[in-house]
Amino acid sequence: MPQELAYLKESASQTAGPYVHIGLAPGAAGFEIYRQELGRDMTGPNAKGERIRVEGRIIDGMGAPIKDVLLEVWQANADGHYAHPEGGGEVEEGFRGWGRVISDFDTGEWGFDTVKPGATRGRNVGTQAPHLNLWIVARGINIGLNTRMYFSDEAEANAADPVLNLIEWENRRGTLIAERTERDGMPVYRFDVRLQGEDETVFFDV
Repeated sequence: MPQELAYLKESASQTAGPYVHIGLAPGAAGFEIYRQELGRDMTGPNAKGERIRVEGRIIDGMGAPIKDVLLEVWQANADGHYAHPEGGGEVEEGFRGWGRVISDFDTGEWGFDTVKPGATRGRNVGTQAPHLNLWIVARGINIGLNTRMYFSDEAEANAADPVLNLIEWENRRGTLIAERTERDGMPVYRFDVRLQGEDETVFFDV
């Protein structure tokens, strides 16, 4: 008589992984594991430049905010240098230029405090306007999405930016521009990312 095989049941599938927040942002998920969670402090106390707040939502093709987003940010300091041996120059002690946030589970809003970056030296493409590099992961996204956020009050620099000028349809360049307002004396830049549909954000294959 053949032996009955006890196969294990297949676990649920999820593109971003069922434990993405616990593993990558445990503090935001309610687990105080680390003394200082990696990615919370992008600039450190010694960073020069204008302190700013960046806020937004990731919006799906139906116009609804996605509430399980993980977003990573890379940026230069106020002098346009990255915290990297090939970053163009010295950065302040404690400046990482990298951060990680997740969206609010109720509203889908995300946000972080940083300093406004300076113009950076491009790789064989001249000077790039001040910008943030963003990487987005969420349920339903099979491969992380790469995009950029530029600043509305840097119109002249944006007009000359070699990466923005690679976007053939000029009206789509506006999907990468964050609008500036102020709250309690602090500049706040609003940047909503639309994954599909009208005004879909430009993403880069990097």
